[in-house]
Amino acid sequence: MRENGPVTSATRQPETPASTHPPRLIATDLDGTLLRDDKSVSERTVAALAAAEDAGIEVFFVTGRPARWMDVVSEHVHGHGLAICGNGAAVVDLHGGPGAHRFVNVRELARANAVDAVQLLRDAAPGTVYAVEQTYGFYQEPSYPKLHVEVPDLLAPAEELLAADAPGAHEPVLKILAYHPELEPDAFLTLARLAVGSRATITRSSPSALLEISGPGVSKASTLALCCAERGISHEEVIAFGDMPNDVEMLTWAGRSYAMGNAHPDVIAAASAVTVANNEDGVAVVIERILAERL
Repeated sequence: MRENGPVTSATRQPETPASTHPPRLIATDLDGTLLRDDKSVSERTVAALAAAEDAGIEVFFVTGRPARWMDVVSEHVHGHGLAICGNGAAVVDLHGGPGAHRFVNVRELARANAVDAVQLLRDAAPGTVYAVEQTYGFYQEPSYPKLHVEVPDLLAPAEELLAADAPGAHEPVLKILAYHPELEPDAFLTLARLAVGSRATITRSSPSALLEISGPGVSKASTLALCCAERGISHEEVIAFGDMPNDVEMLTWAGRSYAMGNAHPDVIAAASAVTVANNEDGVAVVIERILAERL
């Protein structure tokens, strides 16, 4: 039986009776999964999430987004109000509404590891440019493209942004964003993992060649496992949803998991089943079925 801890396999283990355990927690990605392409949460999905909570099933939003981008779902958190952000780098309490979130747990990327990863990847893929995501700050290199809605707090080379005396050095680094203007996204991911090795965890959730670099062992799965252990919930009692490579470990860890109809091929291989696409409310479809089976 798999342990209630992080999973690294990219291919799901054969189905076991674990999938028959009554669910106690639903873990869902946001972009491309719970959210429609216009970043809205449909009325059907809102109703399904509320019904799950009313039935005693906790709902965790588990996303690559930073905490400050959680306003789109902050009013839909129930009960505990917690979300896992930054691909597992932070557990955030969303109670209080936009701008009032509180960091409950931070699994930072050590600056020494971050600098090593930046330099190794820059050597392996010349032309890579970086942004730095911290608990309350966002910094980027001058040549990093405008991929995000906010204005960075500072423009400087990544090595300077990660220095011990850099502005914001008192705040933990949650992840590094690495962008390449020419490489194919999956090829860039493979190259980066080979170049950086165990110094960091590297994944991606964007359709472009944009990678997300976190601390060693930090992933959606490993942080979700910690949250579940605190609640006495086993992986067999978790149902997970996702669509991109940064969801793979979480989908292999959960007792039951669903790839969206719009999911990356690696995600479909990792999940135990496939639901319809995000624009067709695939998460709500499954939740409704699960709740109907409990009657």
